[in-house]
Amino acid sequence: MAGSADAGGSERPTYVEARSTKGRKDLSHPPVPEALAVPVYDNHCHLEIADGDDPLTLDQQLERAAEAGIAGVVQASGDIESSRWAVEAAESHPRVLAAVAIHPNDAPIYDADGRLDEALAEIDALAARERVRAIGETGLDFFRTGEEGRPAQFASFEAHIALAKKHGIAMQIHDRDAHREVLDTLARVGAPDKTVFHCFSGDADMAREAVDAGYRLSFAGNITFRNAQNLRDALAVTPRDRILVETDAPFLTPMPFRGRPNAPYLVPVTIRFMAAELDCDVDELCAQIARNTIDVYGEF
Repeated sequence: MAGSADAGGSERPTYVEARSTKGRKDLSHPPVPEALAVPVYDNHCHLEIADGDDPLTLDQQLERAAEAGIAGVVQASGDIESSRWAVEAAESHPRVLAAVAIHPNDAPIYDADGRLDEALAEIDALAARERVRAIGETGLDFFRTGEEGRPAQFASFEAHIALAKKHGIAMQIHDRDAHREVLDTLARVGAPDKTVFHCFSGDADMAREAVDAGYRLSFAGNITFRNAQNLRDALAVTPRDRILVETDAPFLTPMPFRGRPNAPYLVPVTIRFMAAELDCDVDELCAQIARNTIDVYGEF
């Protein structure tokens, strides 16, 4: 994640910034798919991040989502600025709930500036707001952060786990190239009652282990990618009452729109793909996922 200089010249986290257009050919928003007959929820998105030729406002995002049969979204966060944005959005729109956190890749940056404890204190305060229903996204990322930043990631992750328990809300996990370490940390310190692996990236064996531990698995648009057989294998072994769906918008746009801007209104593309993989009725899967979402986050 890039940084920008503050008034003192140091680097600060810049989680909220335009998505890079490098290497992307078509930056137009895909068409709105046929609406789902049974509404579902996008349980993880970043609607504050601008993307595409003509970025959508929050109101436009929610309007298109409703048109596609998406009843609500959980707006996830990665730094103080995006956490504040998420809370404001949730308190202003009845179809938005908030998740607040310091992203694992930003934790070492806050730590280097001596501001991690201060940032965690603000996340603690924000988590007490009624429309905040999750701590997220938090976890470990060994892809973008090297060895030197891992102690701060672990410290931040464990602090976020404690906050989810303190406030009695869910936790959304970011796990990239750190499957074993994430699972071991949760086992060692004790996971919150409602723990969600956002954009699950493991295989069937990891899925079984996570389900056995009581966790939920959230699948995003990358399950439709040709090289993502591990995700399809994981979906196949996950009990229906443990499945959630998300966009991670504006990232991970499902096929056949990969590379174009993602948005909650594209959830139906992923849901229909998942139903085909599971050889089940789309409406039945939607009803189950909607129940799962409410069970984790509460009523919108």
